[in-house]
Amino acid sequence: MENLKLTVSSTPHIRDNATIDDIMLDVILALMPATFAGVFYFGARALALVCLSVICCVAFEALYQIINHKQVTVKDFSAIVTGMLIALILPPTAPFYTIIIGSFVAIIITKQLFGGLGQNFMNPALISRAFLLASFPVAMTKYTTEKLSLTQKIADVTTSATPLSPEYSGNPGLWEHFTGRMSDGTPIGGSIGETCILALLLGFAYLLIRRVITWHIPVSYLGSVMLITLVFSDKSSPVLLQAVLSVCTGGVMLGAIFMATDYVTSPTTKPGKIIFGIGCGILTCLIRFRGGYPEGVTYAILFMNVLTPLLDRWTKPRVFGEVKNNEK
Repeated sequence: MENLKLTVSSTPHIRDNATIDDIMLDVILALMPATFAGVFYFGARALALVCLSVICCVAFEALYQIINHKQVTVKDFSAIVTGMLIALILPPTAPFYTIIIGSFVAIIITKQLFGGLGQNFMNPALISRAFLLASFPVAMTKYTTEKLSLTQKIADVTTSATPLSPEYSGNPGLWEHFTGRMSDGTPIGGSIGETCILALLLGFAYLLIRRVITWHIPVSYLGSVMLITLVFSDKSSPVLLQAVLSVCTGGVMLGAIFMATDYVTSPTTKPGKIIFGIGCGILTCLIRFRGGYPEGVTYAILFMNVLTPLLDRWTKPRVFGEVKNNEK
């Protein structure tokens, strides 16, 4: 009898036809509606920011791997996903140099220095945004409701607050947030990819249908934000409407669908995913209601990223046949 060649490896042993390339391509396709909406509302400059971000992320990843004599893996599309996400969470008025710096922080510092794809313990795009927000607070909080041309000077752009800002004077309703534009046709101020809820929901539906993500994190995240807002909202206006609008304003929807569901930085177990989503919702509302910063999605998800290994450990299923000491 011929000797059998056995491969010994640790669990879990999961077989799936989906490859990294397939998953990343699906995420890119899911991001397309939000990208198209951002370009449609904010003009050619938004498109330029997205393209520059993708080019920089791909270039930094390939350059790092070539210099360190590693296999170049840009063909797995992960750098493209990171580049798209970085651009979509920035305001359309962001200077081009912030894209270059942010791409470097996301790809080199957050991803490659920790070992590459699958080794980073925090979401690269969100680390990039947090770094840029701390380094360039004025540029990162300058929003507009204008459609910007590629050559338009940012100094001449009329800035606008977002619906989460205390100084915001508009009153967009549910339909305005759903479409991303006010009744007069002007877009709602915000980051490039966060203002059109319809576009984000289309991407969410696509990811669910393709089984790229599950419902656990997005639903628990959005549900906890709505529930907390329902309890602690200002009773001067309909509380149910405020609860619904709470997940339509800012980056909650974008973060819940595309950031919090990142495979590497989120739990693998279903209970862990739900706890993760609830934690993100609680921290987001805590920063919004009690913090000095009007939006808390970035820091909420990053904080929960750190807790992901603990959540996986606490919620891991019991191994079949395992016997505890007190059961012997």
